[in-house]
Amino acid sequence: MDFRFSEEQVLLRNLVHDFVRDKYAFEERTKWLNSEAGRNPAIWAEMAQLGLLGASLPEAAGGSGGGAVETMIIAEELGRGLVIEPYLQSVVVCGGLLARHGDKAQQALVAEIASGQSIFSLAYSEPQSRFLLHDCKTTAEKDGKGWQLNGEKAVVLAAPFADWLLVSARVNGKQYDRQGLGLFAVKADAPGVVRKAYRTVDGNRAAEVSFNNVALGADALLGEAGEGLALLEEAQDHAIAALAAEAIGCMKMLNDATNEYCKTRQQFGAPLSSFQALQHRMVDMFTSYEQSVSMTYLATLKRDADPAARGKAAAAAKAHIGKAGRHIGQEAIQLHGGMGMTEELRVGHYFKRLTMIDTQFGDVAHHLRRFAAYE
Repeated sequence: MDFRFSEEQVLLRNLVHDFVRDKYAFEERTKWLNSEAGRNPAIWAEMAQLGLLGASLPEAAGGSGGGAVETMIIAEELGRGLVIEPYLQSVVVCGGLLARHGDKAQQALVAEIASGQSIFSLAYSEPQSRFLLHDCKTTAEKDGKGWQLNGEKAVVLAAPFADWLLVSARVNGKQYDRQGLGLFAVKADAPGVVRKAYRTVDGNRAAEVSFNNVALGADALLGEAGEGLALLEEAQDHAIAALAAEAIGCMKMLNDATNEYCKTRQQFGAPLSSFQALQHRMVDMFTSYEQSVSMTYLATLKRDADPAARGKAAAAAKAHIGKAGRHIGQEAIQLHGGMGMTEELRVGHYFKRLTMIDTQFGDVAHHLRRFAAYE
């Protein structure tokens, strides 16, 4: 199979690479991360101006007509720069859901995502649900022609600065039923929506979100009432393909930084890279990275396949990426010695991000079980 990128895809990669290199210096990122906002909105606006937010969204919905490969290219380069903007949450997950399953009015919101005008976040996880998409206590009850939303969502990434939330809620059935879920578009500042913001371990922002008698119109429902789980599973697999791409970007930077450090750090009158035992460890890091690239390509190329093939590839990729990220991150910190634990050195920040990627949309153990269920 030919894995070479097209000329347009190479240009896209170069564009994102140059943008991250020129606009996202590590020191600037640290300043934005520690600011009250937790990000730099001007960066998001510039990403929109460059067409990066719409590159993988359909033309009919205001995008440029790209697809899974374009998403992978952008996510990998953003991973190399540890970019903290909500590309995954707003563009890949919510933009993709609205473009594929929204009605005409909802698809118009995709143009707002592509232009950077609106930021979306998916609110699906609950305090008790762990990684089960169908474990849902939040309810949406019929209220005249519309709906009334009540419940709580946990670890909603990008929620502190989101304009809209896509919220999973039970329209019928019991807590663990696979049928009976709906997805609803909710204004983040609607009456009854309360957000409690905090920083995650990698420095990004998330929130616990509660919904107290939030009134929604009939047009808030995405897709069919009761069929929301299929949409969530699709969004999960699309997110995993993008997360895998972001992860290999992080892994590449960790490998490069570790190799460079071992070439320059002297011990017993010789560089660390001259010691065979350390060479073996760096080779193992490289092998983990290359295997992760292959798994990322698999999840990307299967992203638009039938649900079983898509889910199996996503589960395999996520399980491998979690293990490889831990291996490469731990080795990078150990080979840097005490410096690897400092906030001033970027290797620790890449490891924190890989740790968060492991838990997003299911960790290694969860996806190993999921993969086995397909056999």
